[in-house]
Amino acid sequence: MFADLIGNDAAKQVMKRFIAGRRLPNSLIFAGDEGVGKRQFALAAIRAMLCRDTVDSEPCGVCSICKRVGEFAIPSEEDKDAHKLVIWSGHRDVGTVISYKRSILVDAIRSLETEANFRPYEAESRFFIIDDADKMNDAAANALLKTLEEPPETSHLFLITSRPDSLLQTIRSRCQMLRFSPVERSQVEQFLIEQKAYSHDEARLASALSHGSIGRSLSINADEYRRRGERMMAVVNNAIGGRDIATLLKISEEMNDAKNKDGFESEIDLLESLLHDIWRVAKTGDHSAIINTEYSATLTSLAEQSSVKSIPSWIEDIERLRSELNVNVNRKVATDSLFVSMAAGQ
Repeated sequence: MFADLIGNDAAKQVMKRFIAGRRLPNSLIFAGDEGVGKRQFALAAIRAMLCRDTVDSEPCGVCSICKRVGEFAIPSEEDKDAHKLVIWSGHRDVGTVISYKRSILVDAIRSLETEANFRPYEAESRFFIIDDADKMNDAAANALLKTLEEPPETSHLFLITSRPDSLLQTIRSRCQMLRFSPVERSQVEQFLIEQKAYSHDEARLASALSHGSIGRSLSINADEYRRRGERMMAVVNNAIGGRDIATLLKISEEMNDAKNKDGFESEIDLLESLLHDIWRVAKTGDHSAIINTEYSATLTSLAEQSSVKSIPSWIEDIERLRSELNVNVNRKVATDSLFVSMAAGQ
């Protein structure tokens, strides 16, 4: 329910106005960083539109309808056929489309197009959530345009994305966009302590590393963070101080080992965070803004070295590498190239 969602109060008010006037747009883009609650906002809006016991546009959260809306049976990552269809919740008028191996299949969007034109089963409207909408390839995006150009009056689409600029301009122009901001660090910390029973130290670390993302804060393991932190600090030390290419290539090999498959992107995120800390201190001298506080002394020392002038270009290279992951780039080759470039001070 909206009252239970953390942060983004402006977005809450907009959605409540839509719901109070029963004027929910047929197509909405929810844009913002990963883990800030975009999907939860969409589900809250759907519940509010369907619940029969709303108060001030707030769904009750306890009735059969509210409960069924969020009950999705997400298929196995290996079940490609299931990803070609709309995945229904416990409520037959609420469906979602999710990506299969980094791409939303065109068949899934065609399934959505078909279902969106059917009359609702038990409600006045049908609702569809497209998760990671930026993962639509050209064929899927063009298939979606058919629905957006002539949207059925009884269907509503929520496009969830952290990269709205990756969507076709023709899609963006046919949807109303609602932007979501990172959640304030203090709110994340309070949520972890009060709702998830974190200790104050655990909550402080997780909120600092979350970058305003509730989802990311919940995925942070303190021990794992420290292990990866040591490895990424070795990258930073060798890039700024040591220029030891052999060590950097060894770290690249460790990062791309099959055992670290699920940790690669987290380590890239951490490396970028460390570089941001160093650059921030180098430019402003403000040590209090350091996010990775466990390494404050080392980061401050590195910020005083001349090589830090290359950090903005390194961050651009990291962003480029991250975007290339969506097109199945060879991660080992891309990481080697990044580290060699960093060691060369470029």
